Amino acid sequence: MGSLKVAVRDVSHVSGYAFETETAEFRICTRCGVVPLVTSLIDDRLYAVVNVNTFENVEASMLRRSSVTLDGEACDDRLARRKRNWIADVVFVEGGGAIHA
Repeated sequence: MGSLKVAVRDVSHVSGYAFETETAEFRICTRCGVVPLVTSLIDDRLYAVVNVNTFENVEASMLRRSSVTLDGEACDDRLARRKRNWIADVVFVEGGGAIHA
């Protein structure tokens, strides 16, 4: 289990989008349109996954890629998978203070 501290310089440049199931929020940069982060509130705990493809200078050998098909995944299965695989200790900060996730 890891931890993640997300520092946001200007929250006006972050937009959120949730698909129909509303089990995750995609954090979108309003300047360039990339999605560097997705969060999911599960059992009153915020989980997150980071899109490393949005980082610069990431050594390809450090990444483990796998093919995944999520079509037809039940909601309970989806949330259980996120609890197993996503970062479970997530804090958002802006200018030293916490902001709402």
